[in-house]
Amino acid sequence: MKTFKGGIHPPEEKKLVKDNPIVDFPLISRFYVLVQQHLGAPAKPIVSAGDEVRKGQVLSEPLGFVSVPVHAPTSGKVKEIGRMVHPVTGLLAPCIVIDADGKDEWADGLPLERDPFSMSREELLNAIKSAGIVGMGGATFPTHVKLSPPKDKPIDTFIVNGAECEPYLSSDHRLMLEQPDRILQGTRVAMRILGLDRATIAVEANKPDAIRLLREKAPADIQIEALKVKYPQGAEKQLINALTKREVPSGGLPMDVGAVVQNAGTCAAVWDACARGIPLIERITSVTGRGVVQPKNIRVRVGTLVREVIEFCGGLNEAAKIIFGGPMMGIAQFTQEIPIMKGTSGVLVLREEDTNITLYSACISCGRCVEACPMGLIPSVLSKLGEKGMWEKAVENNLLDCVECGSCTYVCPANRPIVHFVKHLKALSRAASAKSKGA
Repeated sequence: MKTFKGGIHPPEEKKLVKDNPIVDFPLISRFYVLVQQHLGAPAKPIVSAGDEVRKGQVLSEPLGFVSVPVHAPTSGKVKEIGRMVHPVTGLLAPCIVIDADGKDEWADGLPLERDPFSMSREELLNAIKSAGIVGMGGATFPTHVKLSPPKDKPIDTFIVNGAECEPYLSSDHRLMLEQPDRILQGTRVAMRILGLDRATIAVEANKPDAIRLLREKAPADIQIEALKVKYPQGAEKQLINALTKREVPSGGLPMDVGAVVQNAGTCAAVWDACARGIPLIERITSVTGRGVVQPKNIRVRVGTLVREVIEFCGGLNEAAKIIFGGPMMGIAQFTQEIPIMKGTSGVLVLREEDTNITLYSACISCGRCVEACPMGLIPSVLSKLGEKGMWEKAVENNLLDCVECGSCTYVCPANRPIVHFVKHLKALSRAASAKSKGA
């Protein structure tokens, strides 16, 4: 079975929600829509306090090619353009607060009915950008940009990422089981944009029901590939290597080896945007972990507060930590007063006994992190450089190739927070780069 070199096998813990069908989160009275929910250039609000808005209406204007708008998750009135804590950066960020009117009325012309396969490549890309589609696996890179590689980067491989290798999470799994046609049709739209006559949907072997169903439904030009269960199988570069044996060069991108990768949920959103003009205003999210009373897979609108989501799932149960995403690459939160975003694949609630909060000690040079690293790096060296803030030396040791998967931290017997050191070094590198450009 296909896989990559390195990686680890953490406990899956998917049994908490993998068999739970998707349920709809009810319409609530107030939404908090963060303006910046994508990687790239910012967007600016184009509505003001007191404006009436309808479901699917554009709320912000992208400021550049690598940028997308956000949309109203329901109809109502803009209460204010304020600021609230951003779940990814932890900093205050612009936020459009909408008080729902309970009517849930669509904006004029939505949803519409059209045939994406009669649309031009430019029309499809414009529909995807206008709908605010981003990578829904967590990276949130604008999808229209990924599907627009430069002419000097010919693409011959399109991979749909259904691996969902993060422990606990099952949102993509449930989507593949319950709405496979949206994924398959979105895959065909992406193939049309890229000018390809074939694609691969890659799924880890711990989802045999999804693999079986997709194989039953997939047309001949879409192959369903079962992958070995190993973390981080769903990371772009590891997925490409597992399926094609190509290696993305240091500092490079998948397009450098002729590949484009999109998350399964992103493909479903692409179909909604191109076939019906529906923007990305809701997503499937796994609310899971033993710190929540009733783990569920929910269809929830962007801008819903985590506090309300947890209440919908029965409340907290001896909770010690709340994480956006999974336990390996997710981001710990210090408040429940934060909104669901386009990239929120999971809300993980852990009890204290499920966490490993311990003091770390000096590196013992055991080499376990080196064996685990899927990028072929030497994490022990990076962690030592991180303690001293030596970012220039770390860059020489391929710091920027680290995908921050957490495999090294997971296997370290000295409990060293290696990923924390790596993120600190990258922040120092970015700050130095910004300073030199501003000089």
